[in-house]
Amino acid sequence: MAILKKSSHIRSILKGVSWRVIATVDTVFVVLFITCLLEECSIENAIKIGASEFLIKLAIFYFHERIWLNILSKQATTNKEILYKSLSWRFVATTTTFIISGVILDGFDEIALFIALTELFTKFALFYIHEKIWLKLPLGRIRRFLFGPRRN
Repeated sequence: MAILKKSSHIRSILKGVSWRVIATVDTVFVVLFITCLLEECSIENAIKIGASEFLIKLAIFYFHERIWLNILSKQATTNKEILYKSLSWRFVATTTTFIISGVILDGFDEIALFIALTELFTKFALFYIHEKIWLKLPLGRIRRFLFGPRRN
């Protein structure tokens, strides 16, 4: 049995999908919370922003994941590596949230900014926890589950 040191593309995709599910639910709640606080409550806009983010950020997440695998030549495993990876993702993702919110809400104003800033905190914590959970699943387990044991 080969010892795997790097995540597969399938693992990156599945990790991205699991993250996007968590992140999309958070986004919908954050958009509802902010827009309702500012008396412009809209479940339709919250769902539009969440759905747009799911699709766009899934692709961005995959590339972010692969770039970090290349930078480190392995998964981020130490708290420091996960922190840096989380910070870089938050920068990319928060900027993307601001742009998507601004486009859907027809304005890059305080509402889009408040949504992005609120997400900055909620998602940073959620992403860090998500990374730690995925470390519990050893490399290769997904491949063996989907494709069976490797034959030499």
